[in-house]
Amino acid sequence: MKCCAHCQKEIPEGEPAGRQAQCPFCGADLHICLNCVFYEPGIYNDCRESQAERVVEKSRSNFCDYFQYRTGAAKPGRRPADLQEKLGALFKK
Repeated sequence: MKCCAHCQKEIPEGEPAGRQAQCPFCGADLHICLNCVFYEPGIYNDCRESQAERVVEKSRSNFCDYFQYRTGAAKPGRRPADLQEKLGALFKK
């Protein structure tokens, strides 16, 4: 299930994710870092693909050749609740 990073609505299966593709619900660009499987805030260039060129505006359409649409409705960069609890217990004062 592909979801739009802006409105979090599910993108229909046949919808392309080309450079100029837009969400049919909110009109936001779909070929953006926020929708990519390699996007991870906090690491170098916020991208796990080491060969990808730097993209400054993560929420705007780009020409990245490594773009792969992420699946699932979870927002990128969010930790699962159980991991968050474990981290909290580890660093508890």
